Amino acid sequence: MAESLTIAGQEIKPGENRIIEVPLPDLYMHTSLTMPVQVINGRRKGPVLFVSGAVHGDEINGVEVIRRLLKSKGLKGLRGTLITIPVVNVYGFLNQSRYLPDRRDLNRCFPGSEQGSLAARLAHSFMTEVVSQCTHGIDLHTAAIHRDNLPQIRADLSSPGVEEMARAFDAPVIVNSGLIEGSLRHAAQQANVPIIVFEAGEALRFNELAIRAGLKGILAVMREIGMLAAKRQRVKKRDPFVARSTAWVRAPQSGIFRTLVPMGASVNKGDLLGMVSAPYDKDNAESEVFASTAGIVIGRTNIPLVNEGEALFHIARFNKLEEVATSVEAYHSDLDPATDTSMPEEQPII
Repeated sequence: MAESLTIAGQEIKPGENRIIEVPLPDLYMHTSLTMPVQVINGRRKGPVLFVSGAVHGDEINGVEVIRRLLKSKGLKGLRGTLITIPVVNVYGFLNQSRYLPDRRDLNRCFPGSEQGSLAARLAHSFMTEVVSQCTHGIDLHTAAIHRDNLPQIRADLSSPGVEEMARAFDAPVIVNSGLIEGSLRHAAQQANVPIIVFEAGEALRFNELAIRAGLKGILAVMREIGMLAAKRQRVKKRDPFVARSTAWVRAPQSGIFRTLVPMGASVNKGDLLGMVSAPYDKDNAESEVFASTAGIVIGRTNIPLVNEGEALFHIARFNKLEEVATSVEAYHSDLDPATDTSMPEEQPII
């Protein structure tokens, strides 16, 4: 049998599905604030997985992923405990901002402190009430505002238990990235909780492909770690490709940027990616933007107004570029709402 667990002083017994309001510091108008945490405690013992969204308050795709996860029929027969936190950075979410009111980045403040800044106190509450009780974690992110990310997993593959989760998620690309001090990933790993980060889409926007990819990936990880039964009909998975490194392509001058390649495109070194020009015709002043390396475009800017040195494209390098390009194309096709019937419970967001 599963065991009870306690969050914010409230006991969640085996078989219960409850929403717990974790107290947070008040707003400056003395309005009380809480961080809602929904817990589904299975009747049978198993892993304890947390799935978190909106650590950056404007990265909202994860909120919809978690909403769909909680409605999923696939959770029947859950073994272990699922802890979902759709909005971690409640302050930033209310203000449609990446940051907290004091402009701190919550994802640089973990594990936090009970006596520290607002960000430190929020991070400490999250670590104490949620992460400390878990055996695994999945953190959902998007690109920053006016940027877009190809669905990808970021993980430290050298950490115990992480590579299995990363590959099970079945995103087309895995970026093997080191742990940044102050990040949730770093703090969770220090607490011996293997964690992966799913990146997809743009801040303050819903992206149906990214949402569907996130939901499918989480359920796949839950099957991998034994929380859900394996599918009766085995589906042949693509083997995710691990990027050996990544590179940024930056604006050679300030101006208006016209991009020529889409997200997920395969590019060779020296390929023309776009042009930056002045908003008026002065001696036909225009700079071409070339790929600095061969690879797959896993991130790009969505706003045409750029400053010199600004990051325009994020390119991941691979040993087998052609195979990766084919895999990315197939991945997008498989998640197309017009053809993907594996998740009929939700109408796609247009």
